[in-house]
Amino acid sequence: MAVWIQAQQLQGDALHQMQALYGQHFPIEVRHYLSQWIESQAWDSIDLDNPQENIKATQLLEGLVQELQKKAEHQVGEDGFLLKIKLGHYVGMSSGLPPGHAAFSSLRGLFLHSELVRCIRHILYNEQRLVREATNGTSPAGSLADAMSQKHLQINQTFEELRLVTQDTENELKKLQQTQEYFIIQYQESLRIQAQFAQLAQLNPQERLSRETALQQKQVSLEAWLQREAQTLQQYRVELAEKHQKTLQLLRKQQTIILDDELIQWKRRQQLAGNGGPPEGSLDVLQSWCEKLAEIIWQNRQQIRRAEHLCQQLPIPGPVEEMLAEVNATITDIISALVTSTFIIEKQPPQVLKTQTKFAATVRLLVGGKLNVHMNPPQVKATIISEQQAKSLLKNENTRNDYSGEILNNCCVMEYHQATGTLSAHFRNMSLKRIKRSDRRGAESVTEEKFTILFESQFSVGGNELVFQVKTLSLPVVVIVHGSQDNNATATVLWDNAFAEPGRVPFAVPDKVLWPQLCEALNMKFKAEVQSNRGLTKENLVFLAQKLFNSSNSHLEDYNGMSVSWSQFNRENLPGRNYTFWQWFDGVMEVLKKHLKPHWNDGAILGFVNKQQAHDLLINKPDGTFLLRFSDSEIGGITIAWKFDSQERMFWNLMPFTTRDFSIRSLADRLGDLSYLIYVFPDRPKDEVYSKYYTPVPSKAVDGYVKPQIKQVVPEFVSASADSAGGSATYMDQAPSPAVCPQPHYNMYPQNPDPVLDNDGDFDLDDTIDVARRVEELLGRPMDSQWIPHAHFFILARGVTFVDVLIP
Repeated sequence: MAVWIQAQQLQGDALHQMQALYGQHFPIEVRHYLSQWIESQAWDSIDLDNPQENIKATQLLEGLVQELQKKAEHQVGEDGFLLKIKLGHYVGMSSGLPPGHAAFSSLRGLFLHSELVRCIRHILYNEQRLVREATNGTSPAGSLADAMSQKHLQINQTFEELRLVTQDTENELKKLQQTQEYFIIQYQESLRIQAQFAQLAQLNPQERLSRETALQQKQVSLEAWLQREAQTLQQYRVELAEKHQKTLQLLRKQQTIILDDELIQWKRRQQLAGNGGPPEGSLDVLQSWCEKLAEIIWQNRQQIRRAEHLCQQLPIPGPVEEMLAEVNATITDIISALVTSTFIIEKQPPQVLKTQTKFAATVRLLVGGKLNVHMNPPQVKATIISEQQAKSLLKNENTRNDYSGEILNNCCVMEYHQATGTLSAHFRNMSLKRIKRSDRRGAESVTEEKFTILFESQFSVGGNELVFQVKTLSLPVVVIVHGSQDNNATATVLWDNAFAEPGRVPFAVPDKVLWPQLCEALNMKFKAEVQSNRGLTKENLVFLAQKLFNSSNSHLEDYNGMSVSWSQFNRENLPGRNYTFWQWFDGVMEVLKKHLKPHWNDGAILGFVNKQQAHDLLINKPDGTFLLRFSDSEIGGITIAWKFDSQERMFWNLMPFTTRDFSIRSLADRLGDLSYLIYVFPDRPKDEVYSKYYTPVPSKAVDGYVKPQIKQVVPEFVSASADSAGGSATYMDQAPSPAVCPQPHYNMYPQNPDPVLDNDGDFDLDDTIDVARRVEELLGRPMDSQWIPHAHFFILARGVTFVDVLIP
């Protein structure tokens, strides 16, 4: 169901919140009449930090104007006439009329490039949230104890309580002010009576006595009233100060929940998103809470200052001055904590940061709009500092101008986006020019050294009443200078993101974690990198545990109490190998992501099994059953294991393919070439699984040339392939011979007398050659007519035979 249809069914507070999303910046009528068009546009596909994508936003603006024009032109009837005028007015507002024109408004100012996208994204997100919350509240699932919703409800209830007590103290303050003003008037009357006593000497004795008696009675009565009223004023002041103390206690509690719980949880989700976890979510709800906090805090601060002013205006001995000084200091601390804590990084810089490479980041002040910081937009500066410098910074040690590198384009002015009410600075073109590394500890490599981007700014609120210096640190970044370092740098980032503890000293992480904790991190990273909902199964995790711990235990529970150290993860090589556990795992993700993602999602790749396990799985299967598993001996390699009972052996293992091989010929085409591979384990016909991925064979020559093709052939199965094709193979199936290429200079690849598969099914990487480069050279060379009769030739490389095929 369309979001707008559901949004119209909202009730109560949810309906009011939905209506509040609209205004002059984006009329609700536009949303209503263009609901289908608006919801069908790809708003989320536009990168707001990329200026090159402004053209997409401009096209959306033009589309919006055109849709409005169409809607206005098709209105008929009396009601339609009024609607036509109104929609036509909105067209004028968004079609570029000059500012002086009567139809011009803030709408046109909004609809400039990314502002349109930002505005409608904000509206659609909040509509979906409100609809989702309303749906959960009435559905059977929503009737269960939803802790998150309950917590949010409690926060909103506390805000209502704070609003009421703040209104109460406002009323009490007004009452105190009125009482004090009347007291001052009466006090002035008392002074006037005293002045009249001085004038009595000028009267005759009889008249003086009469007037003196009357004045004395009046003075005594007034003095008594002033004394009583002074006590009342003092009582009012004390009661007001006590109420403010209670309000501040509730404020501090509410702020702790929002900043120390909700905001910290958002930051934790942001950190896990760096490992491939779910997106951290919008900041809009958090910002609305922080803005409510700022508003209530500021109202109470102003009340306290007015109360102090009243005390200064009419000093009365007592404890009030001290109480007010205390609550004033407390509320200043509260607002300082709010402002400094809500200066956050909305979009983190890349955590693996390569020098001389452009990168982006976004910082945001959640209370900037409410405190009117945007009236004098502050500038934000970004610098890179080391882990030790970050520690010193948090200890308030003097680290001014103590940086670890130079960032280009590192200053940015915060901008206020009226449509969304956000104040943020978008760093779009930063680049790390150079880095200064510190002395490393022990076996630590450069890819284990952590830095952070420090963002800092200064601004004032309340007419320069308070000046804030705000700072925030990015998630730790690892600086590299070459792409070959990316693998190990990613391991450092993964470990830090997964196992960092709240409130840690920068950037301490445990050296050891339990295996189930690492499993969770690996599965999260795996699904994100491969972009698949098919994560790591229990069997996959057992295989990984066996590899990491060099164990044969086949039950996952056997590993639950075992710890994994950082050294085991990515510092020490696996037993008998020249790579670490992480390097092997990352290679698996890389080949899946680049070439095998659809096959993994189809369940056609078993992957995480070793050679013996593959044989055990295939032993009771018919000949021609095969499976794909990740190579134990080559990073990013995947091999085919299949059953074919012959005099020589029953199980066969093809040398692993890597990303380089799949850039020449896809996995599906390679499997299609091997006709003796019939069933995908356990029993799925190969063509049923892979045929949709086969590359179509070109049927016509282009520009008079016949295009060759590459086919994979396993020499040991050449005759079998020919037999299966009825004795006349489509491709050349005999062993290579000089007769195939009589011209010596065309026979570019030497014959390989060694079999593709050794007795153990293993291979030696050092004996392989780079087939990719040679094949590309060959296929890129113009074909001379003398080649055509001799176009059939073999290429032997990496233990796999490729055949160049002439298409008639």
